[in-house]
Amino acid sequence: MKQNTTPARSNVIVLKQLLNLIPRGMINRLAMETGVEKKARTFSVTSHLGAMIFAQLARVVGLNDVCDWLRLKAGPLARFGVTPPSRNALSHANRVRSADFIERLFWTVLGNLQHIQPGFATGRRGRGLLRRFKVRVHAVDSTVMELVANCIDWARHRRRKAAAKMHLRLDLHSFLPSFAIVDTAGQHDNRRARELCAGLLAGEIVLFDKAYVDFIHLGELALRGVQWVTRAKDNMRFGVCRNLTKGKRDIIKDQLIVLRGKHKGLKLRRIEAWVEIDGQRRRMVFMTNNPDWSPRTVCDLYRRRWDIEVFFKQVKQTLKLSNFLGHSANAVRWQVYTALMIYVLLRFQAYLSTWQDSFTRLFTVTRSALWERLDLLALLKSYGTATARLCVLGALDQAWLPGLAHLRT
Repeated sequence: MKQNTTPARSNVIVLKQLLNLIPRGMINRLAMETGVEKKARTFSVTSHLGAMIFAQLARVVGLNDVCDWLRLKAGPLARFGVTPPSRNALSHANRVRSADFIERLFWTVLGNLQHIQPGFATGRRGRGLLRRFKVRVHAVDSTVMELVANCIDWARHRRRKAAAKMHLRLDLHSFLPSFAIVDTAGQHDNRRARELCAGLLAGEIVLFDKAYVDFIHLGELALRGVQWVTRAKDNMRFGVCRNLTKGKRDIIKDQLIVLRGKHKGLKLRRIEAWVEIDGQRRRMVFMTNNPDWSPRTVCDLYRRRWDIEVFFKQVKQTLKLSNFLGHSANAVRWQVYTALMIYVLLRFQAYLSTWQDSFTRLFTVTRSALWERLDLLALLKSYGTATARLCVLGALDQAWLPGLAHLRT
């Protein structure tokens, strides 16, 4: 099919088209419920949100960059209800306006977009390994965001470093966040495991690394009917109840075990397999509470946990999750949830336009046209055919465990 190289014109700029995906009534309602409208005088909550969204899309280098750029565009912005801020006004808003507003707005906008387009919520159920499962498959992991030394008073990570951490539960069918926590990097990951898995339903599957292993929590998930796959810790004490599958390629052991010591009596399934990492075969040990899956299915499921690394790579390489615009914990949360908002808005545009290229290309195309009066959907469709199936590409070949070759559809 011949590509359309002349996207249609629009009455509004591309930045406003993205802002229009966030209903104004939703902003006002949440501003009242969280109390941030009481702190809005000349710099409204809508203007604050617009400035932070622009900062993400333009990848600005500081507060002055945001304010100077928006001041130059004051004419177009005035017609859309966005007032260019001063440096002090934006800094003060990031510090004192509760980040609960942007967090709740993010989840409300995501739910609204999924309601408008149900296909955006269900995602790619018929592709790859996930087509075997009729239930949702989630991956849980965290990523560290380095901060400047000014943040050491609340986000001390090591002796002379500060860092924040984002814990995330990712729906692997839709490749969209389903739960997130932004906190300091000082706490161990397994302390957040219960919160991240609290919303899982019976029958759903969750995948996580051994950093999130808490045997009491694993037992609770099993009682709730949630299926899980993770890696075993090296110091785990257990006894073998029964050996299962034998003679399978690359599968060393497939056992039903019972824990000893502190967590005595908890029954699990332990699978030991050969995998290739960096050109060398290594032995890896997986655990699950499902006794019916084949050992290869367990290994393949854990491989899909690495998809969340692709998500972190996409958002950290394209969006502004470094060089934060404020040093307070509130300002950091504002910036992180604004970045997640941009990710969801761009993914929604990709879904509507059946975008076929990478998320990085999607971001750069949108950023280059930010102040143009072009129809964004038409612009994205001009980069490919409009009838193809959605496939926002990621560097999965770099994220998979070598030796666990992906299934072909």
